[in-house]
Amino acid sequence: MQMLSSRQFAVIANVIEYLYEHLDQQPSLDDVASHMNLSSGYIQRQFQEWVGISPKKFVQYMSLQQAKYYLLQKRSLLETALNTGLSGTGRLHDLFIQLEGMTPGEYKQQGEGVILNYSVETSPFGELLVVSSEKGICSIRFIETHENIEDLIKQYFPKAQLKNQSPIWHQQIAEWFEQDFSEHLQQKLPLNLAGTPFQLQVWEALLTIPEGQLRTYQDIAEQIGKPKAVRAVATAIGQNPIAYLIPCHRVIRATGMVGEYHWQKGRKLALLAWEMSKQHGETV
Repeated sequence: MQMLSSRQFAVIANVIEYLYEHLDQQPSLDDVASHMNLSSGYIQRQFQEWVGISPKKFVQYMSLQQAKYYLLQKRSLLETALNTGLSGTGRLHDLFIQLEGMTPGEYKQQGEGVILNYSVETSPFGELLVVSSEKGICSIRFIETHENIEDLIKQYFPKAQLKNQSPIWHQQIAEWFEQDFSEHLQQKLPLNLAGTPFQLQVWEALLTIPEGQLRTYQDIAEQIGKPKAVRAVATAIGQNPIAYLIPCHRVIRATGMVGEYHWQKGRKLALLAWEMSKQHGETV
């Protein structure tokens, strides 16, 4: 899977969103090319190289019927899945991520007296701004520009001291998109997150969603024992500070439709298609 420039990503993201929004019409490659004013060969080639599957396969994976299939299949096995910890070859995050919330004192201090390292790392889905303390990763966010990066970090940690450097944790995150995670079971990635107890509970629940599968906001609310707190759960998911590794992109609406994503809907759809294609062992 190739790395894209911001301009190339914008094109592919627009293609992805067009395909998804027109699923009921089963758009052809020529339809997309005409809409984007680009050649069908260019779209096919770029899409295949970046997403890992063809536009045709993407439409198949992302059709509403397919989404509902996953939901219905999951609902019939929900209790079993949650009670077993969702283990298996597709399981990833519970093996590699150790989530630890900041203490109330650390949270209140807003980073005062803390040195935060930050760097921009590459991934197949765009550039990642990674921020970490000595205790672990604090934030992973997709970014479109390198401008005002420190200002962005200061929004969340206004009193922290910032250093532009890339510790090994940062480099591992970028490498994970290409590696076999089973080789690194003893190398847990620590997350040191600033969040309320409720937010941490929601984010921990997201870690139980296997790669290539979906959950609804209602499912997450039920899993944490607060079935009536769907709106609060949705808000907490929207405030997730760790892109991809805490997989908020695997949560969809109860209707089976993929909703918005903090780091662009096209990116969310691409992540899901990439994961589903790996689960099915298909790349064409």
